[in-house]
Amino acid sequence: MDTRSKENEAEAPRFYHLELYDSAEDLELFSEEPFRRRDLGLCETSKTQGAEKQRLPSVDNAGASDKMEDTYCITCCVPIRALDQQSGGDHNEHEVIPLSSVVEIAKDEFRKNVCKLEDQITHLESFSSHLEEIFITIEENFARQEQNLERCYNDLMLTLEQRYEENMQALGEEKKEKLEGLYEQLVSCGGNLDTCKDLMETIEDLSQGENKVNAIKAAVATSHRLVDFLKKDVDVDLSVPTNFEARVIDFSDIQELMDSVNSVPAPLPPCAPVMNTQDPNSATGTSVRVCWSFFSEDIVESYQLYYKRVSNETSKEEQDAFMLNVKETYCTVTNLAPNAQYEFWVKALNRAGVGSASERAVYITAPLAPVLKRKEIQSCEHAALVRWESGNTNPVDSYTAELSKLTDGEDGNIITESIVGIPNCEALIQLEPGHNYLLSVKAVNMGGSSERSEPVSILSTGTSFTLNEDTAHPLLSVLEDGLTIACCKTESPKCEWPFRENSFTRSIAILGNPIPFKGKHYWEVDVNENMEYRVGVAFENVSRDSYLGTSHASWCMRHTVNSSRHTYEFLNNGMTPDITITVPPRRIGLLLDYDKGSLSFFNTDIKQRLYTFHNHFQDFVCPCFALEEPGTLQILNGVAMPTYAIS
Repeated sequence: MDTRSKENEAEAPRFYHLELYDSAEDLELFSEEPFRRRDLGLCETSKTQGAEKQRLPSVDNAGASDKMEDTYCITCCVPIRALDQQSGGDHNEHEVIPLSSVVEIAKDEFRKNVCKLEDQITHLESFSSHLEEIFITIEENFARQEQNLERCYNDLMLTLEQRYEENMQALGEEKKEKLEGLYEQLVSCGGNLDTCKDLMETIEDLSQGENKVNAIKAAVATSHRLVDFLKKDVDVDLSVPTNFEARVIDFSDIQELMDSVNSVPAPLPPCAPVMNTQDPNSATGTSVRVCWSFFSEDIVESYQLYYKRVSNETSKEEQDAFMLNVKETYCTVTNLAPNAQYEFWVKALNRAGVGSASERAVYITAPLAPVLKRKEIQSCEHAALVRWESGNTNPVDSYTAELSKLTDGEDGNIITESIVGIPNCEALIQLEPGHNYLLSVKAVNMGGSSERSEPVSILSTGTSFTLNEDTAHPLLSVLEDGLTIACCKTESPKCEWPFRENSFTRSIAILGNPIPFKGKHYWEVDVNENMEYRVGVAFENVSRDSYLGTSHASWCMRHTVNSSRHTYEFLNNGMTPDITITVPPRRIGLLLDYDKGSLSFFNTDIKQRLYTFHNHFQDFVCPCFALEEPGTLQILNGVAMPTYAIS
């Protein structure tokens, strides 16, 4: 820091105070002793230097006593009452500033501290939420470890029980073999003992017998028996040892179980999550909310969400997969293209590694807002036909038109109704007569709805139609207001005129778009009595190579001018009634009545009906206009139907 900045910092006063006071009465409670210092913060150097220049007013200036205010002495760090300033005192040569400035400085400092406290509160709340998550994680980990220990101990006890039963079974079989061997040896020994006793008894009987011959015979047989018995090998040794075989038990698997109890098992990468299908209205034009589920008890620390656009027309960069790290089982992905499909898949992650990927799910963003074709909107007192462009490359599910009725002008209350499920890019909407409406359209798909289109104003005071410029003769043009047609001269030959595929080639004429509403329809045309023109209606397929009124497909009023008089004709199929009009109209009213099958012409200046065609219109007709020489015609539509035209 340079010397100049250090000097400025040294010169800048620091204000100290214990409390804030709003009146001189509060200041009477203060003693002359300096208050316990509390830093109220530094004000800006420029403000402080300006404040240093302020001094207490002189005691001689009695006239200014009424304007004196409570001040604060920077040198003594005490407030000064306005009344005390009149008597001079010890603060005349001290640096003082208005007490209100100290209050403002303290308030600024308080506001800064409040902002810091709010940030700290937000940080602590976030940390508290994190601690709660840690608590929950510890509880979950404890439950998993408890289950793991219980499972290990159960496995250990089950293994020991199985090993005990196996060894006890083997020991019992060995005991059985020993006892069976001893029993066989005991039976054999008993048989030999019985034989010995029998021989002893036989020998004793021979020594006591009186018949020597019989005794000698018996002695010979007994001698043979005795020799055979003595030759017999009598086993007097134990055939079965009394000691059991020493058994060595293999505890290696039990030791492994014991080791597994004493150690925390190494975690494995989690299994794959399950992607959820897209929820309705979960997307905007540039974002989508993606959700998935995790049904396993594996430990998961975070998720890796992958996505890429699904399209054959995307660039390589758009086809690359993007990845987001997510803590929750949902995520709002932004910066996406409108009305586009994206593939999403997710992997679970813990300290053991990344798990396998889920199945892929396709989500779609909301579409772009449609664009209303203002020049093609037609309306009458009871309905409006509205057309628009989708503006989306991919098809949408439907459209929703929102109609707002202004009840008291543009700034009045708005009553809104929605027409949903419109399948294509046009809609016939019912209206109430005599109102001003605002209409907007939204496109809808699985992801949600688009933003509203730019609204258009629709008046239901009368019939409104637009001109079909594709039908205009090359010499006829439509001015910027869309309702004024002009015929101009040209010096170029006819072969160079820019004819369109659907334009008139002989008559300098133009058609309006068909009026697709049943009932009565009224519009007016401003004309010049010195200009030749034709106005009326025609079917949309009227011949483009003929004049209006010369076929069955058109009905019109024709005005021609010659040197002697004005001629008015009402033409259909080239025929006209013999009618004389004495007052040339400057504005012509046309009343089309589909229900009665009539077309009437009026001189609006004098409210006079000029003529009425009667015909059963089998299809909707188009307003038609023609000029036979340079000039203009101005069309007025949306006007209310006059009472004299209805009667």
